[in-house]
Amino acid sequence: MKILHVLYSNRFSGAENVVCQIIGMMKKVPGVEMVYCSPDGQIREALSERDIAFEPIAELSKAELRRVIAKVRPDVIHAHDMRASFVAALACKKIPLISHIHNNAFDSRGLSPKSVAYTIAARKAKRIFWVSESAFEGYAFHKSFAKKSEVLHNIIDIDALYAKMALDTKEYSYDLAYVGRLTYPKNPQRLMGVIAKMKELKPDLRVAVVGNGDLEEETHALAKEYGILDNVDFLGFQSNPLKILYSSSSMIMVSRWEGTPMCALEAMALGVPIVSTPVDGLKVLVKQDENGYLSDDDGELAKRVLEIATDPALRERLSKDTLAKAKVLNDTQVYTERLLRAYGK
Repeated sequence: MKILHVLYSNRFSGAENVVCQIIGMMKKVPGVEMVYCSPDGQIREALSERDIAFEPIAELSKAELRRVIAKVRPDVIHAHDMRASFVAALACKKIPLISHIHNNAFDSRGLSPKSVAYTIAARKAKRIFWVSESAFEGYAFHKSFAKKSEVLHNIIDIDALYAKMALDTKEYSYDLAYVGRLTYPKNPQRLMGVIAKMKELKPDLRVAVVGNGDLEEETHALAKEYGILDNVDFLGFQSNPLKILYSSSSMIMVSRWEGTPMCALEAMALGVPIVSTPVDGLKVLVKQDENGYLSDDDGELAKRVLEIATDPALRERLSKDTLAKAKVLNDTQVYTERLLRAYGK
């Protein structure tokens, strides 16, 4: 059985990481072959590192996707997020389509061009996976497609995660790490404000910011304005940020919305407590004062990060519970079985 994964982005981020995880897990399943298809770009390096077959397209269009389909001849098309699902629905003809929605996008919650266009893909799809309950319920027309929908929370292969981390031989030490795109949903402007509050209480604060995006220049300007440039290492995109994350006292997220973020799952598997705004999938992953903290108050976020950074006993307790919860969440056998059922194998 051959599966073609279709994505619209040429970079490596959350959804792309999920697909790489899926392909990695399925390598252990006899008789299953998977191919990654997206516009060419930064993603090529990440796929090469993971030994994943790649079919690049000039753009995500019906014509380009049909060209790849004719070449690969897949048994199933697994399209990721609404845009890729829409184009795949136009191109797939009689090939079964799986649609996989990785976030809880605000622009699909009401009547909008995006939510209406996705109904074409949803009608065509054999199965629709949603990354969280809130992603499913947030889609404007979710009730029309309830029978073919199911929630499939993201997971990671913990053994593979540690093997990848071991490839980084550098040494790091941070009070806090942020791993994610510098884009509107992630709210990096707010992150700079929270870090500024932390510096007031801990002038020697050390923070790693891993990621790039269209708000990168504005984020750097805010760091300068808040006087925190000496405290923050802007490390840009990192293909293997795991050692950086592991060497941090905690990880912070201040997102406006999320699905089930892969960086949060990675942090948990590494025993790194999470401090976050209480959005979507984070409310499932983080239990207050057990494996991290949730708050919508910037002062409280700053306070919790500094408590973890300066109290070794607290960090050890949170880390222990974080690791325990990660083991429960990341059952690769159940996850692959659910995918295989959807594929019809």
